Amino acid sequence: MVFSKSADDKIAQSDIRTMSIECEKRGGINLSQGICDLATPKPVLEGAKSAIDAEFNTYTRYDGAQELREAISRKLSRQNGIKADPETEVVVSAGATGAMFCAALALLKPGDEVILFEPYYSYHVLTLNAVGAKPVFVKTNPPDWHFDLSELEAKITSKTKGIIINTPSNPSGKVFGKEELLAIGELCNKHGIIVFTDEIYEYFVYDGKKHISPASLYELAERTVTISGYSKTYSITGWRIGYSACKKEWATKIGHMNDLLYVCAPSPLQLGVAQGINKLPQSFYESISLEYKRKRDLLCSALSDAGLKPHIPPGAYYVLADAGALKGRDSHEKAMGLLEKTGIAAVPGRAFYSGKDGENMLRFCFAKKDDVLKDACERLRNL
Repeated sequence: MVFSKSADDKIAQSDIRTMSIECEKRGGINLSQGICDLATPKPVLEGAKSAIDAEFNTYTRYDGAQELREAISRKLSRQNGIKADPETEVVVSAGATGAMFCAALALLKPGDEVILFEPYYSYHVLTLNAVGAKPVFVKTNPPDWHFDLSELEAKITSKTKGIIINTPSNPSGKVFGKEELLAIGELCNKHGIIVFTDEIYEYFVYDGKKHISPASLYELAERTVTISGYSKTYSITGWRIGYSACKKEWATKIGHMNDLLYVCAPSPLQLGVAQGINKLPQSFYESISLEYKRKRDLLCSALSDAGLKPHIPPGAYYVLADAGALKGRDSHEKAMGLLEKTGIAAVPGRAFYSGKDGENMLRFCFAKKDDVLKDACERLRNL
């Protein structure tokens, strides 16, 4: 494990966390951090309770409890079209964030370049900074968040080791299509690039879109580290249960890093998630899409009425909105002004861009109970 000394000044508290803290100080409505406050499914809760009652309190194997690894393997095969041996190719970690960090530590070295699509999730950049890798950015452009394939190819150098595909994307909600993934895959195969995915929002897709796991495509299967988890799907953000799946050679290295950093994910909570995967019907996951689309439309309508034009997302549960009408020299001042005026916390757009493109944007999260979301919408309309 190698940390870069030069990364010290690049690792700081994210704007997402900062706005959550500022919101808490004021007793406001937190639409900044992606904290789901919806109910956790009963099979998940009952599975964890049963494990606690059975005193399942000791370490699991470093790569996760067998029951959960097997459940994830079945789920990947059934829902994602990915074959992963639960004994050698699945690693349970401390959330998808922990899984991404372990994968970066295991497979990257200081000086490696990793491509990200912008706007990006800030924790991905911070992870790369922590291991001494260099983020390289390729823009996606609204309203459909398309990217220029020639720009992507131009950013590839002899130092390019990886690319991160976040689909559905935080913060834009972009859902990568098959043709886009195949085009990326062709470049990755040509240049020997590792694909790191973040698919934590895989069940949050709208408007007829379909989530496609990059590793389900033959062209990408052998060079992809599939990363996901259940923080969002089961509304258990504090449980920290995520995983990675990839070929044995890489999974072994990732597992060693997971053992070193976390030893294992919380034991009884692993069994709770396993019960959720095993017992919840497909209709549960389909209902998520319908429920969150309704919440998306509520928030986007209010943002439009408030003069904060939303970029309506086809996936995930965030909305990037145009904050040009708000006072402030930059997105941080605009976010703080909105918080002071309405009690609503949003994330400054600068958190998702390497340059100035995000200074007139704010990100809002709509994964909230209806009464909270409706209160927020009323406050926005009164802006």
